[in-house]
Amino acid sequence: MSITIKSSDIDDLQHVNNAVFVKWMDDVASTHWKFLTKNNPLPEYIWVVNKHEIEYKKEAIFGDKIIAKTWVGDTIGVTSERFIEFYIKDVLIVKAKTIWVMLNAKTYKPTRIRENVLKVLEPFK
Repeated sequence: MSITIKSSDIDDLQHVNNAVFVKWMDDVASTHWKFLTKNNPLPEYIWVVNKHEIEYKKEAIFGDKIIAKTWVGDTIGVTSERFIEFYIKDVLIVKAKTIWVMLNAKTYKPTRIRENVLKVLEPFK
């Protein structure tokens, strides 16, 4: 996913605010899930964040063009890892791991990740 930094992404320190990266992480994950399920929608499930781990390595400033890369890690029980890296050119500026919990879309209760979801996630690891 490609992102061009806008003035609204910049904070008082004249770089991208940390909260903006968290929003982009959500956007990347959502876009990836929609891509993975485009031929086999799974509306009976929704995902919520359990935990983010983010390492900020370099700053990004207004006008920079960022490439976000994502992949799915271990998927066990009700949780799935997602990794995201943000780059300017070939330089890693932020790396993150998020633990997502799958919920039943009607009850909002955690639900075990079954074979139908694993088939969507596993080939892209």
